[in-house]
Amino acid sequence: MLLLFLLSFALSEVEWEGTCCLLAEPQSPMNKPPQDEARTRLRTILAQHARLMVAYSGGVDSAYLAWEAHEVLGANMLAVIADSPSLPRKELAAAIAFAESHAIPLHILQTHEMERADYVRNDGQRCFHCKDELFDAMEALRVELNFATIAYGRNTDDSGDFRPGQKAAELHHAAAPLAEAGLGKQAIRALAQAANLSVWDKPASACLSSRLEYGRPVSREALLQVEQAEDALHELGFLSVRVRHHGELARVELDRNTLAQGLTLAMLDRITTAVKAAGFTYVTLDTQGYRSGSMNAVLPVEMLMGARSSHAS
Repeated sequence: MLLLFLLSFALSEVEWEGTCCLLAEPQSPMNKPPQDEARTRLRTILAQHARLMVAYSGGVDSAYLAWEAHEVLGANMLAVIADSPSLPRKELAAAIAFAESHAIPLHILQTHEMERADYVRNDGQRCFHCKDELFDAMEALRVELNFATIAYGRNTDDSGDFRPGQKAAELHHAAAPLAEAGLGKQAIRALAQAANLSVWDKPASACLSSRLEYGRPVSREALLQVEQAEDALHELGFLSVRVRHHGELARVELDRNTLAQGLTLAMLDRITTAVKAAGFTYVTLDTQGYRSGSMNAVLPVEMLMGARSSHAS
């Protein structure tokens, strides 16, 4: 009986130790998180480019792409940021600072979309004409500096949005490594955070022209109004905000998480004063809060669906 007890105890010890060893076993490459597998695919894709030029805006997607491309290719990559009146000065400064902090080669490229009548007209294809100007200028720079490929920060989540600029990228044969690797917005933010990149939680930011109602010509004065108004609201603590330009009227969209903060009489007065100082006569607060692409609500359904279908194909 004693012999059977000792044998049973010894076997249980072996089973317990085996379980502990199993629990402590390092993660198998076969069980890597999906985003890690996507990063591996991304690095493989980037390594296939001898010399790569990255369209860089300072946003999370293009910043992560530029950083990863530099990690893989070193001096054989170049981040290119387009500077024009539609880019807020604070965004330009932040993009330059990020590149410098990671020793990413950077070229500031002056673009001239304001000289294109199709862009200034500001219809539903404005973004196409803006990106067409960007890729035209980048293509000339690519040839001059002897780079092989232009890449930009499209990800898998962009395919379902109304983004005419993607059509311009396709016409210029720009590569989309993030989308090719199967990376969406949340995965990119997670990878940027894991890499300790300061931009990982940066709010989305579109060009200033996207704040102007369709049909209102794009002008330097209107863009400056929007920039000054949004800068003033940032100073009030509203970091994720849009000032939609409707002529004399500014329609303010606050992030829904901070909308309640803006609904006190004292804060409404401060918002009104800040926005009027930028040159607006009337200020209204949009009770739906910030929505990406809210100006697109007035576009014909056929235009929206046509753009999405072309991206899906």
